[in-house]
Amino acid sequence: LQYNVGDALLAIFVLGLLATLPLKSRKVTLLHIILFGALFLLLPGSMFAVDSSGAHLLGSVLQYKMLGLGLLVISPILYTTS
Repeated sequence: LQYNVGDALLAIFVLGLLATLPLKSRKVTLLHIILFGALFLLLPGSMFAVDSSGAHLLGSVLQYKMLGLGLLVISPILYTTS
């Protein structure tokens, strides 16, 4: 298997998001999103190494970083409105 840390974090993010939905707590769900946004943004780019021969969920390190930035911008705004 040629997956990187970003692929594993993305899978854990989605599974964790599905696990928080039955709680029906918007704040818990948004805290989960904030945490993973920070992880995607702050982890070193070398951990998200993407090679052309592997089957990766996102195509480049920049896409993982932009995902983290987007999650960090949107989720605190939604958290304050909940």
